[in-house]
Amino acid sequence: MTGSALDAVRVVLYEPQDPVNIAAAVRAMKNMGLARLRLVRPVEYDPWRLEGIAHDTADILGAIEHFPTLEEAVADCVAVAGFSARRRAAKWRITTPKEAADELLERHGPVALLFGREDHGLPNEALDMCHVVVTIPTTGHASLNLAQAVLLASYELHLRASDSTRELPPPRKQAPPPTAAHYELMFADAEKALEAIDFFKTRNHEHIMRSVRTLVFRAAPDARELDLLRAMAIEVLRTLARAERQTNLHSDSL
Repeated sequence: MTGSALDAVRVVLYEPQDPVNIAAAVRAMKNMGLARLRLVRPVEYDPWRLEGIAHDTADILGAIEHFPTLEEAVADCVAVAGFSARRRAAKWRITTPKEAADELLERHGPVALLFGREDHGLPNEALDMCHVVVTIPTTGHASLNLAQAVLLASYELHLRASDSTRELPPPRKQAPPPTAAHYELMFADAEKALEAIDFFKTRNHEHIMRSVRTLVFRAAPDARELDLLRAMAIEVLRTLARAERQTNLHSDSL
């Protein structure tokens, strides 16, 4: 993504063991605007199969870089954030994904998000190379799937960089706000419908209608939505009228 603060971010997977996890990590990167993936001694994989799992990610897959050592993979990075779920005896500086995102994007130069193997995570010697160790807040069950960790880390960077490039389309038809008169028509028909089904028989009429008004006003429907509520009330009245006519016809035929 040219011109994005995320251009400086490299996602580094240390000895990933499952091609599916590599593909899922690529998908997460694509969702969040990251484009640079580096693999250190990965499992053998078929790029065509990866793209079959992570659709529309040929740009990221085609630019994957491979490295024989972690030292080489992060050699050009000015900061490395290692993700680990396990507490260690060593006194590394521990932070959260959100705090790490703030810190990394303030650096001038390439930065790395480092993730370890699926079975044991990052070894201590890898964490020794990290400027900060990131722990994703979880329940007592702290182990995350590799791609899930990549997604969470990428998401925080995406938010921090204000890099939300996908715009949601507006509603197909914008409805205007209802007028006071519009509201009153709906309330009148709703009241008639409730009366027709004897809803007020054992309830306080005034209190019920006041609650209905409060609820509808709080929902702040547009004119189309208010018309829907009114149509529901009118249909109750029509259904009852049809049922009464059918009953009368049946009685007259006897």
